[in-house]
Amino acid sequence: MDDGAVSLQATMTAMGQAAREGARALRLSTPEQRTAAIRAMAQAIRDDAQAILAANQRDQAAARDAGLAAPMIDRMMLDAGRLEGVAQGVEAVAGIPDPLGVETARWTRPNGLDIARVRTPIGVIAIIYESRPNVTADAAALCVRSGNAAILRGGSECIRTNQALHAAVAKGLTAAGLPAACVQVVKTSDRAAVGHILSGLDRTIDLIIPRGGKSLVARVQAEARAPVLGHLEGLNHVYVDAEADVAKARDIVLNAKMRRVSVCGAAETLLVDAKAAERLLPPVADALIRAGCELRGDARARAIEPTMAAATIEDWTTEYLAPTIAVAVVDGVEGAAAHIASYGSGHTDAIVTENAATAERFTALVDSAIVLINASTQFADGGEFGFGAEIGIATDKLHARGPVGAEQLTTFKYVVRGTGQTRP
Repeated sequence: MDDGAVSLQATMTAMGQAAREGARALRLSTPEQRTAAIRAMAQAIRDDAQAILAANQRDQAAARDAGLAAPMIDRMMLDAGRLEGVAQGVEAVAGIPDPLGVETARWTRPNGLDIARVRTPIGVIAIIYESRPNVTADAAALCVRSGNAAILRGGSECIRTNQALHAAVAKGLTAAGLPAACVQVVKTSDRAAVGHILSGLDRTIDLIIPRGGKSLVARVQAEARAPVLGHLEGLNHVYVDAEADVAKARDIVLNAKMRRVSVCGAAETLLVDAKAAERLLPPVADALIRAGCELRGDARARAIEPTMAAATIEDWTTEYLAPTIAVAVVDGVEGAAAHIASYGSGHTDAIVTENAATAERFTALVDSAIVLINASTQFADGGEFGFGAEIGIATDKLHARGPVGAEQLTTFKYVVRGTGQTRP
């Protein structure tokens, strides 16, 4: 091992040890202190806006020089409006109920033992993410709200922005009397740093959360020596049922795809019921085309809208994050559910219908983290769920599922109160 590798290993191990101390400080802090820290983070982001935006401009320039795709650059871009949105998101986390110490259940046994199940922090959470710098602020706020220390490793394309945001986070922590080590950011773009995180940093990491593309999540799940909360890509579908209202279907599909194409909640596949496809598909397709969206359809869809390109098998499993959508005509809700089961990622799927029984059948058949009835998939967002912010949309089925907010970043312990009982 060369000197550089030794140095990186020492740096990462020290981060893990510092995070442990930060986690202890957070566990002992009061809800009021955590709230003050989060509010101070938001204010520091506003105070440091000029430095943060300048860092982001440098990251954008480097990304363009490196040939990054336009959707990736859009995801990483901050301007004054977006940065204010980041600060507001942090403030929203300060305003949500503190989850720690909450009793989720309590009962008394016949022998008089009083048993309570109480929310408690997980400990040290490592979050590995790509592109979007708002994750730095959101993750910091949510981890502090839930009493967890955080080690953040953002994508190399946003390294300057992430460090500038982290400087504001550190100011907020220290202003509230908490150690800056409660939230740390990896300052190197060396990919070996990810390997060190996956090793568990000498067992100091309690949970790893990957937020990024399929290859990142696959690597984390394959190599991690600590528990992983998985966030797969958003292969999201909107199914337009035969009993859908045309105007409602048009508006929902247009918003689900085109409101912001680069977010994980964007729809990537449109499914239309064969029973009414000739009535429903043309107005929906026309709205998408007018908005600048490319359509790629199966044979039945192209028979109705021949201008769309032919879809290939890859289109059903592609997260475009671009103004492109795959289109398939399916045989009712059963056909839609079968298509989603074959090609979806378990992220977010929606139905548009005026038939309540069909809607309930769809929710029963589709096993995704978020299932919507007559609403855009772009509501797949922790802020929209009232969580203040989110670290991502969990597609695993254990511990947490769907938007991961502060409550989802807690575990629990049992507190058993006795009066001298002994077991016979």
